[in-house]
Amino acid sequence: MAPRRTTARDRSRRVLSQNFLADPAAVARMIRAVRPDPDDLLLEVGAGRGRLTRPLAARCGRLIAYEVDPAVLPELTAACAPLPNVEVRAADFLAAPPPAGPFSVAGNIPWSLTAAVVRWCLAAPGLRTATLLTQLDYARKRTGDHGRWSRLAVLTWPEYHWRLAGRVPRAAFRPVPGVDGGILRLERRTTPLVAPAALPAYRRMVELGFGGVGGSLAASLRAGHPRPRVDGALRAARIAPDTPVGLVWPEQWLVLFRLLHAPLSRRA
Repeated sequence: MAPRRTTARDRSRRVLSQNFLADPAAVARMIRAVRPDPDDLLLEVGAGRGRLTRPLAARCGRLIAYEVDPAVLPELTAACAPLPNVEVRAADFLAAPPPAGPFSVAGNIPWSLTAAVVRWCLAAPGLRTATLLTQLDYARKRTGDHGRWSRLAVLTWPEYHWRLAGRVPRAAFRPVPGVDGGILRLERRTTPLVAPAALPAYRRMVELGFGGVGGSLAASLRAGHPRPRVDGALRAARIAPDTPVGLVWPEQWLVLFRLLHAPLSRRA
């Protein structure tokens, strides 16, 4: 049997990283993870044909659906026409300024743009939550599900809670991708775990720890702090000196910061 010829539409989907949700159970799982509030302003990234847009709109106050693909915009516009609280924007979400007030973000996002969408969300002052359907491996790496923690998750942990909110099998998408999907949930904390005035110092400590100086977390931290203080902080946080930096829990980083920056923490 001759292999199926790749069409222009297939190539466009690959460029745009389009994998549309086709399974009603997966749609319902995503809606449960978003948990939109009746008064929420919700931004949907990569609305596609509106498979998530309609049920999300039924549960939030106002929804702005972003979609850049002209091939699916007519179907999305038609699906949203009866929904008075939905505004369809044929625009690049990443180029849009964030709303002035509180809002949330949701979407089955283009997987090739996951890192850029996450950066946009973290930089938006009014963001409350972001619920993003990403590649499963990305969601697991960012939420410690592999047993390892990324630099980005640790850096932002005092302000954001990262959570794997569900898994979506590859068969739930059309076209079927090569890997499963994961629902990444980001929630801004009502009260940061580190005082705002101390956050820059916390980030510097994390960057130092992930910097790889000396080949271990202990050696990296000793580059910026007295050895006895580092060794005592590691013991208090139950971290062996040779522990790989990715295996250190966010909670342990907070203990390290309190002990290594105790005077700054008290002033803050």
